Amino acid sequence: MNCKKCGIQITPDEMGLNKKLINRSVTEYLCYDCLGAYFKLERKVLLDMVERFREAGCHLFAPKKEQ
Repeated sequence: MNCKKCGIQITPDEMGLNKKLINRSVTEYLCYDCLGAYFKLERKVLLDMVERFREAGCHLFAPKKEQ
């Protein structure tokens, strides 16, 4: 799956964030940079959101693997 705006490959976390922020039924996705431009947010803010949602147990984001 690629970003509908810039064409780079989308990660599963980016897909989950699109579903969380836009709509769960989206079929086209934006990468962090394009999603950030759309919402006028910095990439770090979006990455922090993913971690907060993951820690809260949101099923759109896979749990972090222990190292």
